[in-house]
Amino acid sequence: DFGRSSELSFVVEPSDDIAVQEQPLILYCQVEGIQPITITWRKNGVMILDSENAFMLANGSLYVSRFQRVRGDGSSDEGEYDCMAQNHYGLVVSRKAKIQAATMSDFHIHPQNAVVEEGGVARFQCQIHGLPEPVILWHKNSMPVNTDNERYTLLPKGVLQITGLRAEDSGIFHCVATNIANVKFSREARLTVSGSHSTVYKDPMILVGPENLTLTVHQTAVLECIATGNPRPIVSWSRLDGRPIGVEGIQVLGTGNLMISDLTVQHSGIYVCAANKPGTRVRRTAQGSLVVQAPAEFVQHPQSISRPVGTTAIFTCVAQGEPPPQITWLRNGQILETSDHIKLKNNNSTLSIYGINQADEAIYQCLAENSAGSTQASARLTVLWADGLPSPPQGVRAETVSATTIQVSWEKPLQNTKEIIGYVLHIRKAADPVEMEYQEAVSKSTFQQLVTDLEPSTSYSFYIKAYTSRGASKASEVTVVSTLGEVPAMPSLFIKVINSTTVQATWEPSIKLGQHKGFKLYYRKVHLSQYTGPVLLASNVTAYNITHLDASVVYEVKLLAYNQHGDGNSTVRFVSLRETVERTVLNPPCDCMKDEQNNKTSTTGIIIGIHIGVTCIIFCILFLMFGYRGRLLMCKNVQEQLSTPQIPRSQRSATGLVLNGATRRDRDDRDLNGKQLDMNELERLFPASPSQEQQEKGITSAHSPSAPHNETQISTLPLDEFSIIEEQPDPLPKNPCGSSPAAPAPNHGPANEG
Repeated sequence: DFGRSSELSFVVEPSDDIAVQEQPLILYCQVEGIQPITITWRKNGVMILDSENAFMLANGSLYVSRFQRVRGDGSSDEGEYDCMAQNHYGLVVSRKAKIQAATMSDFHIHPQNAVVEEGGVARFQCQIHGLPEPVILWHKNSMPVNTDNERYTLLPKGVLQITGLRAEDSGIFHCVATNIANVKFSREARLTVSGSHSTVYKDPMILVGPENLTLTVHQTAVLECIATGNPRPIVSWSRLDGRPIGVEGIQVLGTGNLMISDLTVQHSGIYVCAANKPGTRVRRTAQGSLVVQAPAEFVQHPQSISRPVGTTAIFTCVAQGEPPPQITWLRNGQILETSDHIKLKNNNSTLSIYGINQADEAIYQCLAENSAGSTQASARLTVLWADGLPSPPQGVRAETVSATTIQVSWEKPLQNTKEIIGYVLHIRKAADPVEMEYQEAVSKSTFQQLVTDLEPSTSYSFYIKAYTSRGASKASEVTVVSTLGEVPAMPSLFIKVINSTTVQATWEPSIKLGQHKGFKLYYRKVHLSQYTGPVLLASNVTAYNITHLDASVVYEVKLLAYNQHGDGNSTVRFVSLRETVERTVLNPPCDCMKDEQNNKTSTTGIIIGIHIGVTCIIFCILFLMFGYRGRLLMCKNVQEQLSTPQIPRSQRSATGLVLNGATRRDRDDRDLNGKQLDMNELERLFPASPSQEQQEKGITSAHSPSAPHNETQISTLPLDEFSIIEEQPDPLPKNPCGSSPAAPAPNHGPANEG
């Protein structure tokens, strides 16, 4: 029994119903709780008195002998009924039951004659309104339509679909509507099936798409979709939001109608019917909206509670439904009126009762209601009161000490003071709601309290309670007093030089200064005693420009905030415009257009310069690499020269010429073998001294060992084995590698031929 008050609660509540004209009607109501319990009924909020037509049964149910939609006096038995139960703990009210009369209107849509070619699709429709919803059946040639034929589809809303038409489908059709109020017949319509099945191609086309539906959970929804085309299109369904339709409770009626059983709120959405040409992407679509409503139901029921006098009682009632339900609170069957100590929060889901007393003891009900239905839950508040509690404290006074401090004093209660263990001072801004109240505890021997950290120029309310181990006294009388006002705080002032004659004063937003009406701005030359001002500025202003200043002197700027209590302390700043003038002379204003062009030119020059610099760096690196390689080669040749005796060219043998003109491959082979020519071998290869004439030739080579010694042999040497060393004035050739020569050499002719 979630949240049910054990003292009084409903076991059975009246439910919505549809009554038949001139037939009896019974509305059930069953209550449990502590006797004696009195049950009464209301219709549309008005008490129902026992009469010949309507009276209450012994079990508390209401009996209507002959239900009438409209009586002779103009009244009606239709309406909203509720049951009320009361005992000495309180009163509760049941949910409202909506009672309607069973009716049936005339058909407002009748089937129409149709001529359709063989193989096509025929559709007939009937529409009629009634309570309860009429059941519609179809007749062909005065006989019920055979629903076992899979080509015949009957939809709940009075639609008959016939697919794959044949000649035997021709006939006369009409529908029959039935409910507890009446039975009615529609007009007749003739179906004619003409010709043979056509083979001409036809684009897919949706004859009738889904219509918008609003239903309640657990009902069944049928979304119609009938399409034609040649070849016959394939009908498919999807949701516009992309969510899957699912398979549970889903069924396809006929060739494309979608039926959803046992509806839930999650089935709400926009459904899209698509007619697709087989094997292609050619398609036509239609869509309809399905809205599923859910009656209000409780997620959390209010719970019965017991609280001491002076404390706070809180009831919580959370309901859900679609659309979201509205929550209303009742106190002993009457709509609860809010006040300073009774508050509703969180969309009426939370009921708070502050400073409860014995008058608040009652049964509280939470009513949740939406367009799909209503429900209720109740809970009882018991106020605990102990005999012998102290009476309220006396003579509560509050005196203002400063803008932020108030002193509260009181006298001890008149009765039952022996068990007092302390006092509690309740403090609240007079303009704030009760839930913003806070407390300060005071010892039992103290009869005054200094309340600090208050806001200036603000009214506060105070009351006192005396506490014992068994509970609190009733609250004392409430006293209200205001704190003193104070002048505003100092503003934060900043000065910015705009130009040679103007400065801008800016300051903090007004919210940081407390209560104030505005600002006063003063300024003067520092060598003068008289201020210019005040310049009065509104409280929302945070900047002011001071113009027509003298650039040659220093200025003092002063700003203060003021209110009805006077002027606050001022903030002073000094400013000089001389530096601005000097900067202007040294750096005249730029020609922006010219500078922009110069900037563009400078940018282009920088880019070109970067490219040139990079190119130079690359060439330098290459130059250094090749130069270093040549330097190593030269060093090597000079070392060979210095370590080898210089023989006159005319005395060199062919063998020596061949050695000096050896190919790189031979030299490499020699280097690899690690062999070095010793001095004896060199003397054997170069026994003679060179002639002056041959020295002047410069370069001599040999092609083969057999060439004559007196002939000049010309040969081409590889460049990487050729170097020329200039003659040096020193008697000894200088080694470019920095090493000492191995032996002296004469200073004539080329030192090395490669």
